[in-house]
Amino acid sequence: MQHFDVVVVGAGQAGAQLAISLREKGFAGTLALLGDEPDLPYERPPLSKAYLSGEVDQASLALRPAAFWADHHVALLLGERATAIDPAGHALRCESGRVLNYGSLAWTAGGRARELECPGAQLAGVHVVRTRAHVDALRDACAGARRAVIIGGGYIGLETAAVLAKAGCEVVVLEAAERVLARVTSPAVSAFFETEHRKHGVQVRTGCSVVALAGDDRVREVVLSDGTCVPADLVIVGIGLVPEVDVLRMAGARCGNGVEVDGRCRTTLPDVYAAGDCASHVNRFASGARVRLESVQNANDQARVAAANLAGVPTEYSAVPWFWSQQYDLKLQTVGLLAGHDEAVQRGSPGSRSFSVVYLRGGQVVALDCINAPRDFVLGKKLVTVGAQAGAADLADPAHDLAKIAARLA
Repeated sequence: MQHFDVVVVGAGQAGAQLAISLREKGFAGTLALLGDEPDLPYERPPLSKAYLSGEVDQASLALRPAAFWADHHVALLLGERATAIDPAGHALRCESGRVLNYGSLAWTAGGRARELECPGAQLAGVHVVRTRAHVDALRDACAGARRAVIIGGGYIGLETAAVLAKAGCEVVVLEAAERVLARVTSPAVSAFFETEHRKHGVQVRTGCSVVALAGDDRVREVVLSDGTCVPADLVIVGIGLVPEVDVLRMAGARCGNGVEVDGRCRTTLPDVYAAGDCASHVNRFASGARVRLESVQNANDQARVAAANLAGVPTEYSAVPWFWSQQYDLKLQTVGLLAGHDEAVQRGSPGSRSFSVVYLRGGQVVALDCINAPRDFVLGKKLVTVGAQAGAADLADPAHDLAKIAARLA
């Protein structure tokens, strides 16, 4: 049995940042970073973009070289999966049988790709995009495939569609909602991206429900609820993330959509913290509602907060949320949370392929979607952070620089 002052479970973005931040804060205790993949901690966002396309290699994904972890006395326990926690005994059990005693535990295990629950879901040729190994398998499959069906029109689905379409694959995107990106953006932005994908030869079908996958030795068709069969050489499922919190729930932690944490990233278990994709927290940019955010920004910022508190520096999480997506030559940057907005103001023309949508609630700027408009994103972040009041006419006029509104707040 090994003892560490802090054990971090999950070697992704949040876990790596938490370990890095602990050392930056001067934490000198023993520290272990445990991950269920064999890889060094690596970036996930490129998986559905530059890594899938082959523009970057595996080495480029690494968040830090191997020597960094050794130099900073972080014990990397890779290929280990946590299976149980004894909160009273401060002990963590792994699938391999290894048991670790901890002073404090930080849970940054993220989540797993949600799987289809229909006949044929386990056929060969069905892929998800979550880990490097998943994408390696998908790249190998793409080499001999002509027709790809992507189930889910969210970020992962559309990013993957863009890469495969550029590679010459026939791509069909199937989305159950009435528009793509329905959970994260407005109808105007959804319509823009649907149009762009169709221009690149992608078939985008919305409002359709998958009831089965059909095939013999592997998937051959996707069967829809109206009886339509869509031919497929391979299928990519991008229907969301399941937070990896079962171990915490079994140990008695309060869990809903993720493990619940307070403003200092503490769970309801003694000396157990959580950060990143798996953590449900009260967010001031969601009008004080409890949310779970899947983004690099949230993973990094929550990890820094957890690390500060573990290092004895009381710190509350209050970062403004932001997200991004790359599809073709389009960069979508989002700041804030648009849920509950009552007005959407468009700046610029979608026809120019550079425009923004500003979301207001009671005249207050709560979020922006910026497509190839980095200046709007940078200035909009300030407006969202301070909850600026702004007139729709000023916001709608691209000639009226957001800097003028921001300057009034300085």
